[in-house]
Amino acid sequence: MKICFVLNDVHEENYNSSVVLMHNAHQRGHTVLMMDVGDFNFTHNEPLSIHVLQVPKSIKTKSAKKFIEDIKKANLKKKKMSSKNVDVLFIRNNPTEEVDRQWAEHAGIAFGKMMQQEGVLVLNDAYALSHAYIDKLYFEELPSSIKPDSIITRKKEEILEFFEKQNKKMVLKPLEGSGGKDVYLIDENEKNLNQIIETLLNQGYVIAQEFLPDVSKGDVRILLMNGRLMERNGKHSMIRRKMGKGEFRSNFSQGATAQAVELTKDFEKIIEVVAPKLIQDGLFFVGLDVVKDKLIEINVLSPGGLNYFSEIDHPDFGNEIIDAIERKLNYKEMYGHELSNKVLATME
Repeated sequence: MKICFVLNDVHEENYNSSVVLMHNAHQRGHTVLMMDVGDFNFTHNEPLSIHVLQVPKSIKTKSAKKFIEDIKKANLKKKKMSSKNVDVLFIRNNPTEEVDRQWAEHAGIAFGKMMQQEGVLVLNDAYALSHAYIDKLYFEELPSSIKPDSIITRKKEEILEFFEKQNKKMVLKPLEGSGGKDVYLIDENEKNLNQIIETLLNQGYVIAQEFLPDVSKGDVRILLMNGRLMERNGKHSMIRRKMGKGEFRSNFSQGATAQAVELTKDFEKIIEVVAPKLIQDGLFFVGLDVVKDKLIEINVLSPGGLNYFSEIDHPDFGNEIIDAIERKLNYKEMYGHELSNKVLATME
């Protein structure tokens, strides 16, 4: 198959989950294409065209980290091709990283919809991504039984009222953002509360969320495919993110370290509750962030973590994901237009 990965910037790509997936696809003999979110071209009455880097078959390495290094060393040139020549478009660009390029935030999803209409298998389903674009808002569509108390508002008085109800301890964060940026733990000793609230409100909507004491042990990133936990040789697609000293955020980008974690009844319940919605909505590959028995965030746009599994002696699960994509293409070939992209996206 020809599988194309939409990235923020192919020349800035480093070892991450997207690279793990590209490496696995390449090792299995598939044609791997890489493109920037700005590499789509539209001409009226013609299929979309895209500018892509094609990973040469001559690049052979067992290490995903060296794989991306070798791609950069190869000094590849982009070539123009029709979207009709692509079997799969995997939308992996992260809009929250586009601080200075507002035009790029929605482009991957918007053009992904068009390629989907042209018959290309798009993952995650582009219409599902559009619906869940503000993933912290999509999170609020999930049942309250598995979530901490929270409010989303642009009213300072609402935040302060929530603070009082939570016994003067809460987490504040922007509605749109990722990587733990601008996330604050607020308690009764916080002297800059008004300033912090004003700073966040200047960015847009704010989430005030119940503080969970168990966050001191770190959170657990659970990666789901087709709404299911991946497993190989008794090891599951879960990893604990233990925060650094003096830090309450568990993001790897904020210095968290990886630890192995056992599957618990609480985790199983959260997956059981979340899975039906993910499957219904066409969200193929999703990350859940969990603290004990509560889901604190859901990541649908560009979930990561695969590149950290080697640190805890786990498989990276890239083969399982590429396996699933191959099956989806087989179903698409057998059934044609009888199966929508949304159905195919989460079909086992």
